[in-house]
Amino acid sequence: MIEMSPIELNGHTFLSISVRLPKTNLLVVTSDKGYIMCGALDVALLNEKLKDRKVIAGRAVGVKTIEQLLEAPLESVTIEAENLGITAGMSGKEALGKMV
Repeated sequence: MIEMSPIELNGHTFLSISVRLPKTNLLVVTSDKGYIMCGALDVALLNEKLKDRKVIAGRAVGVKTIEQLLEAPLESVTIEAENLGITAGMSGKEALGKMV
């Protein structure tokens, strides 16, 4: 099952996407500029093989809900996210605030 819904944070609207798969969930919250995602995100792939795409993204591990994704500290971020001031350890909400 796929669930999509808008989320309002500090006057900005983001889209949350939850994909329920056998034994796991894929979780994403996105803006027009970038996104945060659960542990399924391969930051190294984005930084190395897809570097030319300049993806702005962050990864949080151990999250099972969108709410947890928003509150959890990011475990890793892309180079392009770092260029916006997004760092590992920052909460998902904080990172999204820099992606508007």
